[in-house]
Amino acid sequence: MSFFIPQAFAQSGAQPGQPGGMLPTLIMFGGLFLFMYLFIIRPQRKRQKEHTDLISALSKGDEVVMTSGLLAKVSKVDEDYVTVEAANNVELRYQKASVHAVLPKGTIKKVGASA
Repeated sequence: MSFFIPQAFAQSGAQPGQPGGMLPTLIMFGGLFLFMYLFIIRPQRKRQKEHTDLISALSKGDEVVMTSGLLAKVSKVDEDYVTVEAANNVELRYQKASVHAVLPKGTIKKVGASA
């Protein structure tokens, strides 16, 4: 009758309090948490802090790259929004979080001259 349903045999497992019980499992989970913190959580927090500092330091006249790839010059900064001048008499309004990077002064002219 054991042709279709194999019999289950109990393994001699370690019991709590015996060597090899909960300690290796706790060490494994602790190591996994340490790995996640060092290689995932901490670098992400650092990037987020750098981006927050970048956004808070925006001022009129800065040349920026938006997340959409737009190169523009900041013409007005509000609490949550930034107005950028993309071309002559073309102003666009973005959320501050859409700013990807601040460029050195004169970058837009340099890029425009080579195009």
